[in-house]
Amino acid sequence: MNEIRTAQRPKDAAQQPDGIAAPVPADASPAAPPPPAPTGHLNPVHQMMALPAGMDQFRTPFPIFTESTDRLMHAIQGRFTNALSPASLLLAYLDWLVHLANSPGKVGELAQNALSKALPLARYTLDTMAGRTDPDPFVPLAHDSRFASDGWQKFPFNVMSQAFLYTEQWWHYATTNVRGVGKHRQNVVEFTARQLLDIMSPANYLWTNPDVIQTTIEQNGQNLARGLQNLSDDIMRNLTGRDYAKDERFQVGKGVACTPGKVVFRNKLIELIQYAPTTETVHAEPILIVPAWIMKYYILDLSPQNSMVKWLVSKGHTVFVISWKNPGAEDRDMGMADYRRLGVMAALDAINAIVPNQKVHGAGYCLGGTLLSIAASAMARDGDDRLASVTLLAAQTDFEDAGEIMLFIDESQVTYLEDVMWDQGYLDTKQMAGAFQMLRSNDLVWSRMIRQYLLGESDTANDLMAWNSDATRLPYKMHTEYLRRLFLNNSLSKGRYTVEGRPIALTDIRAPICAVGTTKDHVAPWKSVYKIGILSDTDVTFILASGGHNAGIVSEPGHRGRSYQINTRADADKYVDPDTWVLVTPQHQGSWWEPWEEWLVANSSGRIAPPGMGATDAGYPPIAEAPGFYVHMP
Repeated sequence: MNEIRTAQRPKDAAQQPDGIAAPVPADASPAAPPPPAPTGHLNPVHQMMALPAGMDQFRTPFPIFTESTDRLMHAIQGRFTNALSPASLLLAYLDWLVHLANSPGKVGELAQNALSKALPLARYTLDTMAGRTDPDPFVPLAHDSRFASDGWQKFPFNVMSQAFLYTEQWWHYATTNVRGVGKHRQNVVEFTARQLLDIMSPANYLWTNPDVIQTTIEQNGQNLARGLQNLSDDIMRNLTGRDYAKDERFQVGKGVACTPGKVVFRNKLIELIQYAPTTETVHAEPILIVPAWIMKYYILDLSPQNSMVKWLVSKGHTVFVISWKNPGAEDRDMGMADYRRLGVMAALDAINAIVPNQKVHGAGYCLGGTLLSIAASAMARDGDDRLASVTLLAAQTDFEDAGEIMLFIDESQVTYLEDVMWDQGYLDTKQMAGAFQMLRSNDLVWSRMIRQYLLGESDTANDLMAWNSDATRLPYKMHTEYLRRLFLNNSLSKGRYTVEGRPIALTDIRAPICAVGTTKDHVAPWKSVYKIGILSDTDVTFILASGGHNAGIVSEPGHRGRSYQINTRADADKYVDPDTWVLVTPQHQGSWWEPWEEWLVANSSGRIAPPGMGATDAGYPPIAEAPGFYVHMP
């Protein structure tokens, strides 16, 4: 009956869920004749099937059955395509192929390019066979270290690697800058070609990888025996669900997520954790951390030495963290409105009862930051000024340039993914992980396979790997809304995202904003995060930290090799584009946590005695010890 429920439309704007504006005819005329009155009551299914007068002959006899059949077929297909739409890939390929075939100039350039590069490769091959040493004609990309070892400089492996790089560069040239091909489809074709080429890399095979051959000879094949054992372990891990989180050193509540605290509130979506103070006085304004719900919250409370939560508490901050429930099929109808209302707003209500008469510093990570910005905009629109500041950690508010993840976002792909989720009620963790791994297949797939299965090495488990393997599911409705309204339509940045039937705007936020981007982030590229500066009308402090989406955020003081840039743009200041910003802003060595904490203190009002743990009289008694129950849900 879920498809029947979703077919019904609310009667007025007050009934609209978050993110959907009630349709209002722009040219409604009072003189227009009213529609004919129905002869009887129509149930929702009949309303959905109703057609204009004279069109009955075109009615589909069983529309719901037809749609359900198509969705079920797509859901079954998705199990074999890793939830990727075959139609989306085929349309992109045909778009590229037809335009390329109709571009004789480009085809001629490709032939000339192939010949001009084949000649140096042939000369290099002959010189190498003759014992002469020439510079490599083709150089890999900066992040490509597959052919960096000395073994790849010897014949015939040097010729193999150079031939591969020649092919890789030619295909990049062939799949880009074809006139008439849309940017998205061009990116899809280029990405797909790169994936297929990565499969054929000589580094991936025993007999063409000099490092593997040398290791096999030195170890008398023991590396291959260990690799076979690693493969067997991975297969058993997939079958049984065993992961790094089961390692005793990284058990939730013991090795990780072990900062002392209490669960002070629970509803059907979240647990709110309040952490115990460790200082005699605390800053008056507490901090609410809204983590992403794509993974467990404790990336911000890993081991004691790199826990952001523990560090903030030690600096005299009262810290609250939302721990999201891991949804199942029964939560399929949880939407973005529920995550805002039962998540951010419910947590704020609890904090206001526990720490009365104080504003709250809101900090959101990844999707949690996007949700916090939605909540903050709605609060500002409605005159709710409970936020003292807003911090967005690797969180986007404009999704026009959302990085390579946009390769999987178009109408065909989103519809296909909806059908996969419709069948099971949620997006599975493996389906999400597969998409992110493909974005960096060289590092996350092939290099790992070489290291584990051919060289016989084992990954050394650490707390970040334990967290990364502890993924969560995403409800059908929420993820559909998130993809369509934010990624596909970019409604938030354009002022079209609605909360409780009315649009919200980021420009309404008056609390100061601190946005943190990371240099190597492929999930939320830092230039996309930087856009909050032109989407808001308040003071914005931007921090660019070294590292990636996860490791760049988990950047505790004392972490070697870390650096950051920081600058504040007042509301009245002129705009500085990101390329100029990164050139003129000084770079500092160390952790970005320290200047951020100073920024929090600067936007606080002083110190007070620590609040109690929970507020029993106000209906928020301590329920359980941290990290609570929801974080343990498989």
